[in-house]
Amino acid sequence: MQGFANFMWLLSLALILFSGFALVDAAVRREDAYRAADKKTKPFWLIILGLAFVVNLIFNILSFLPIIGLVATIVYMVDVRPALRQVMGGGGGRRGSSSDGPYGPYNGGR
Repeated sequence: MQGFANFMWLLSLALILFSGFALVDAAVRREDAYRAADKKTKPFWLIILGLAFVVNLIFNILSFLPIIGLVATIVYMVDVRPALRQVMGGGGGRRGSSSDGPYGPYNGGR
């Protein structure tokens, strides 16, 4: 049982860090980027992600509330954050075609 308790503690810590990162990321984005990306407002996401962070701090991972917070955090990370990055011009740092490899363009050995 001790191994399971340690695993659950690590999982809980990971959820806290994940929701904390999303909250900080949402806080540093510009308000107008949310409107330009056609997503909910910045205060909306700050409230949702703040609640998710607090719920992860207070409740046990086996409760349903941290799961709801995890879903909200995942929605922000996979839908809202990439849209904001695209609007703000931070699309990952690398600009190139889809045929580019890790060291430059891949041209099939030509």
